[in-house]
This record gives sequence, C-alpha cells and structure tokens, in this order.
Amino acid sequence: MHSDQSSNKKKNNAFTIIKDDSNDGHGGYGVGAISLENMSSVIVDPNENKAYVDMGAMHARSEIERRVKWLPDKDAVPNGKLYWIVWVNVEHGENGPYYAGVAGSEIRVDRSIKRAYKSMPEHVTHMDKSLKGKIIVDHMDDHSKKLLGDYLKTFNQQFWENSSEELKNALDVQ
Repeated sequence: MHSDQSSNKKKNNAFTIIKDDSNDGHGGYGVGAISLENMSSVIVDPNENKAYVDMGAMHARSEIERRVKWLPDKDAVPNGKLYWIVWVNVEHGENGPYYAGVAGSEIRVDRSIKRAYKSMPEHVTHMDKSLKGKIIVDHMDDHSKKLLGDYLKTFNQQFWENSSEELKNALDVQ
C-alpha cells in the first residue's frame, strides 16, 4: 500500500554516528557545551510516504525548510502540508549502537504562499529531549510513525534491534 521510497535514499544519506567525544577530559573551550555529534534529523513526509535523513535540518536548512517565511502561528498556514522533523540521537550501548532518543517536531509548509509553520521552542525542546534519550512520538499520526519506524529499521537493523522496547512499541503501528 505504501511505496517504500525511504530505502532508496539510504545510500545517499548517513546518520551521524558515534564520534569521539571532544570533551575527553582535556578541558578548554567548549567543555560542557551540548554535543550534537550523535544527532541526526530525519524528515518524515506522510504526503509522499517517505522518510529520509536531511542533516540541513540541524541548522533549519533542510530542503523542505528553504524558500519559505516561517511563522509561529499554525493558523496562518491553514493549507500547509504536514512534515515531521524527527531528532534521532544514536548512543553506544553494551550491544553496540542504538537509537536512544527519538523526538518528532511538526512543521507545515504551504509552497503556494511561501509560508510555513514551525514552533521553534518545540523543536529546541525536542532536540534536547532526544539528546537525553527520550522517546517523543505519541503526538505523531500513525501513518507518520509507521514511516519513521520502517525507515529506522531499514536504515540499520542492528541499531533497531539494540533499541528500547519503548521505542519499538511507540513506532509499532499498522
């Protein structure tokens, strides 16, 4: 029923995975700063039945975010197409890497009027919660959750298998 375009993009995109921690005890500039080295941004597009990594979202420059004026009021974009930017944090556990934090943030884009809705406070909060290993996907529609779950499984089966039951159950929709 759903086209499986998400796996077609797999070779073109990569998660940012497990780099050395720059704060390895040497002190100095940046110590205590939040590290986004293990964070990736997955775009879920329920309209086109696909999910894919777009690292541009880390700096609000994903393809879907370009060439529109961002508004904080959803009502100002009544015909906006729904997308989710899902902040995915990968950690290294005893069995290897796994999807530790996953938090979806809504955006709506109306290309016809070059306007879009995004709640910056929500995006910042969800990035932070993902970094802290939280799973925040309950507010996502089932179709989008299924696209995300299928993408994460396809992207790296081992990461998926090593992930928490909480994440698997949250994205286990039919």
